[in-house]
Amino acid sequence: MTAKARIRGVIIVGLLPALLIFCFFVIVPIIWSAWYGFYDWKGIGAMKFIGFGNYAEIIQDPVFAKSLRNNLIVVAASVFGQVPIALALALVLRQSTLYQRIIRSVVFLPMVLSSVVIGIIWGYIYHPQIGILNSLLDWIGLGTWKQAWLSNPSISMYMLAIPIIWNFIGPYMIMYIAALQNIPSEIEDASAIDGAKPMRMLFSIRIPMIWDTIKVTIVLCISGSLKTFDLIYVMTGGGPAHSTELLASYMYNNTFSIYRFGYGSAISTSIIIISMVLIAGSQLLMRRNTR
Repeated sequence: MTAKARIRGVIIVGLLPALLIFCFFVIVPIIWSAWYGFYDWKGIGAMKFIGFGNYAEIIQDPVFAKSLRNNLIVVAASVFGQVPIALALALVLRQSTLYQRIIRSVVFLPMVLSSVVIGIIWGYIYHPQIGILNSLLDWIGLGTWKQAWLSNPSISMYMLAIPIIWNFIGPYMIMYIAALQNIPSEIEDASAIDGAKPMRMLFSIRIPMIWDTIKVTIVLCISGSLKTFDLIYVMTGGGPAHSTELLASYMYNNTFSIYRFGYGSAISTSIIIISMVLIAGSQLLMRRNTR
């Protein structure tokens, strides 16, 4: 056996435990859930095979369509909110002075809080009587703009997008700082000597050299947005009138509130399919942009 084959064997053996755990806890439940999606089942009793009946119902379900639209709002808010803000902060805070380390910790702080705590905090901020937001509007003379931010179906989903963006900026900022610090200083020094302005250096050197990291964060944004559940559940529970319902909360309600396990399983399978389509589309789009 050659040295290359031995190294490859060691790598395979080393990865095998993690691969088995991943298959057991991720792949098998996904297949299991997709299988339940073909049944009309209440969680107990006999299971009735109905083929693609649950999936056909999903296509005609207006609440599912509204949940999907809300999820797409969250995806857009995450991709076009978290990514540029985190990148801008990383560019400003990539040096390691004491002041910048403190600011980094402050930005990263929401990540160490549970989503339930964040939901409670923002619930008080948006509170119509004692909330900070309405008090601030009063203070700056815009009291006529005050309203019940989470009870107005026309704006409630957009208001919920704000804490979602705020919650996940920190980890993406850390990833961008690490990527920026890996850019050889000789390249930036040479471009500065050649007279490159800051914006030219950003778009011609820094962003292209961390492009792979940006693609990874966008994939994480999309996949994380489609499984958003706890923060929305704490703040609104999907209401009023399903105006803030997401696919994950709709799946949860069908499965554990009204005991439609088959339909809930079909929704969870649909979330995976939609997530894969969006991620594949984003990767294809970004690959074209690099040409």
